[in-house]
Amino acid sequence: MTNVVNNIEVLPLSPNDDHIRRGVYRAIYGDATLSTRYGFQALPSIHIIVRNGNVRLEGVVANEMDRTVANVRANSVPGVFHVENELKIEGK
Repeated sequence: MTNVVNNIEVLPLSPNDDHIRRGVYRAIYGDATLSTRYGFQALPSIHIIVRNGNVRLEGVVANEMDRTVANVRANSVPGVFHVENELKIEGK
């Protein structure tokens, strides 16, 4: 028998978090390097989660440089308190 553990968390409605999420999206996918590699996919591989001004980046990127650029771009958005970079490197 297989069990499913439901760890889905519904984030509270927050206009500020929505504003930050849009800003981080524009910062990451507006970067020339990241947009051409990740921005034109049906399901972008960099996921942006915002809760109370704290940003978590999840997903998979091609290399350490892309991971670092995404982190720097997310940290540059006004209103972001902290960025938790959980992006994984492809093949590692």
